[in-house]
Amino acid sequence: MKLSVLHQAAPSRRPHDGFTLIELMVIVSIIATLTVIAVPTLRAYTEKSRTARAIGDISMIEKEIMSYYADNFRFPASLDNIGRSDFLDPWGTPYQYLRIEPGKGKKGTGVLVSQARKDRFLVPINSDYDLYSMGPDRKTNLPLTSKTGRDDTIRANNGAFVGPAHLF
Repeated sequence: MKLSVLHQAAPSRRPHDGFTLIELMVIVSIIATLTVIAVPTLRAYTEKSRTARAIGDISMIEKEIMSYYADNFRFPASLDNIGRSDFLDPWGTPYQYLRIEPGKGKKGTGVLVSQARKDRFLVPINSDYDLYSMGPDRKTNLPLTSKTGRDDTIRANNGAFVGPAHLF
């Protein structure tokens, strides 16, 4: 018995060998959307991590300075005295240290109170020494209200505060 032409099976189609242009465009748009969402989040997380590391580093250097003070009854003239002059912050710049000397007379190895870093009321933020990182822009200015000073990670209130300058 012969099968009629109507009853013969239709020729089978081969499965797709690739994607259509529409499918590729949908996939690319999904990847682009995820990238637009993920990149800023990752960047913010990276900056928070760097700031947290700078806070930890400043706290550690502060302990070393206090240990030096306990041994020598004076603050070090520079971070070189405690072996930290080449210690870099998370943004690749050295930590800044300024020993503050009270009074208005001759300047020794530190800075006068009038030359110390200041808060928004232009009051010095420390009376013993300033220790800070210049932050992501690698620039700073004495008043914390300046644009270049707001992103710094600072030690203030003689060590009672260590954190981003914009929170002080």
